[in-house]
Amino acid sequence: MASDGDNKRLFRVRRTVLQMLGDRGYSVKDEEIKMKLGNATNGIFVLQKALTGPARTEVAQSKKYHLEVFQEGELLVNITEHHLVPKHELLSDEEKKELLQKYTAHETQLPRIQLTDPVARYYGMKRGQVVKITRQSEVAGEYVTYRYVM
Repeated sequence: MASDGDNKRLFRVRRTVLQMLGDRGYSVKDEEIKMKLGNATNGIFVLQKALTGPARTEVAQSKKYHLEVFQEGELLVNITEHHLVPKHELLSDEEKKELLQKYTAHETQLPRIQLTDPVARYYGMKRGQVVKITRQSEVAGEYVTYRYVM
């Protein structure tokens, strides 16, 4: 039987996952994200055993599925809500093309962000994408930079 502390941890993870899905463009209702723990007793929870061995390898190598693995501790808080994490926005292919034309640059000339970066993982960034990062600056007001996902 799960303790009250375990339930709270799992609820926080669930909330962060729903926020992450919403930030990735999936349709997630605000009521689902803002739901209080006390209201979760009539919900449906789907648990699946961790994939191991050949099954995990098959899913990981499949072109049909994209497997992402997060540790529970990585999802206890939404890192994008932290005051030290600037705003990240993935550029569309058209926006990326316009940016590179504007600066007559090649994408590999941009500063880089690793696929393993926590924010890149949160947004599900893929190699070759470009992300716009907007930071607040006391001198400039807003400072915009771009990163190429490696």
